[in-house]
Amino acid sequence: MAKAKTAYVCSDCGADFSKWQGQCSECQAWNTLSEVRLGPASTRQTFKGYAGGQQSKVTRLNEIDLAALPRFSSGMDEFDRVLGGGLVPGSVVLLGGHPGAGKSTLLLQTLCRLAESHPCLYVTGEESLQQVAMRAQRLQLPMDQLNLLSATDVETIIGESQRMQPRMLVVDSIQVMHLAEISSAPGSVSQVRESAAALTRYAKESGAVLLLVGHVTKEGSLAGPKVLEHIIDCSIMIEGTHDSRFRTLRGHKNRFGAVNELGVFAMTETGLKEVSNPSAIFLQRSDEVSSGSVVMVVWEGTRPLLVEIQALVDSSGFGNPRRVAVGLEQNRLSMLLAVLHRHGGVMIGDQDVFVNAVGGVKIIETSADLALILALVSSFRDKALSRDLVVFGEVGLAGEIRPVPSGQERLREAAKHGFKRAIVPLGNVPKAEVKGLEIVGVRTLSEALDAL
Repeated sequence: MAKAKTAYVCSDCGADFSKWQGQCSECQAWNTLSEVRLGPASTRQTFKGYAGGQQSKVTRLNEIDLAALPRFSSGMDEFDRVLGGGLVPGSVVLLGGHPGAGKSTLLLQTLCRLAESHPCLYVTGEESLQQVAMRAQRLQLPMDQLNLLSATDVETIIGESQRMQPRMLVVDSIQVMHLAEISSAPGSVSQVRESAAALTRYAKESGAVLLLVGHVTKEGSLAGPKVLEHIIDCSIMIEGTHDSRFRTLRGHKNRFGAVNELGVFAMTETGLKEVSNPSAIFLQRSDEVSSGSVVMVVWEGTRPLLVEIQALVDSSGFGNPRRVAVGLEQNRLSMLLAVLHRHGGVMIGDQDVFVNAVGGVKIIETSADLALILALVSSFRDKALSRDLVVFGEVGLAGEIRPVPSGQERLREAAKHGFKRAIVPLGNVPKAEVKGLEIVGVRTLSEALDAL
């Protein structure tokens, strides 16, 4: 019998090597190489209907028929928003999240409703059929049309899917699936990669929508080889803390729509409920006006979102002041403190600084710079800002206030929620007046401080 060939693959970047080594020479990560057994080339199947699975020919771009891949709705507008407008036949979607975030709940709700109009198959590898049925009963979902399968063998799943021809296939989760031709344990790099590749080939051949559930590591990234993210078409993460009833669904990769879209859900006794107006839940402010609090407008995907930001500046009892940022980037906080000292004349380098984005939302864009600085000054001076004030803008190292994209849409969203005054970059001041909103355009940080 011929000796099985092996390779060593990095779980972070996907690079492969012929020998094991402690550090990956491609991404410089340590202890990320795992052994992968290579199966014989003759056992690999060749599928048609996807790139690399058939003999290709040159085709003009305008001759490609797009009507053959019509989207269909998942039954949840927030889910469709993150997917880019709906589910695309033949696409592969990877849904990740921490344990208890609501991955299985979201997919079970989606499939139970879709099963009334489309053939669907839910494959569970971690739970028994009774556990899935108990959850569906607790969530008061329709249970008479959805097909369930308890299996972890990929060949069995593909065989049953070819017999049933489902429109939508859910595999929960990819970390427990295995192929018989690979001798390593389920969850290893080789098993996860080859199992995902086999299921993806089936989805591209049959036109079924494949939804894979993925675990996350303690750092919050998707577990498994990095090459898994290159195989799939769409990567979605569901986020939320155990002490909050709200869950956010964020897209990290999408070949069929915009990335960084955000969907908001509320966890209730009957499952996840859509939140059509996310700004309302992030603006649940107390009646008492306190210093260090201001509302900003961030842009998430294709819509504006109003979020309250809080800052606390306090005397430091130690020689090294603390800098804590929750929901914002800590390195950017340190940079803005230096800009505030140099161009705003406010020295708080010897103070403890704590900042927080209310509601557990994560701010990843630079339009929160000006709001963060004004909240810091408000807390340091112990003077509360007006409750009807909204702020956004990017702050440069020279103290200039730079405009941000979609400024007019942000102002309209603020006016819709009853805000009366806005401090924004001068480049974002609209030519037409926004009804009920006084707009103050500023060029520099000193002008913004004077506008307070």
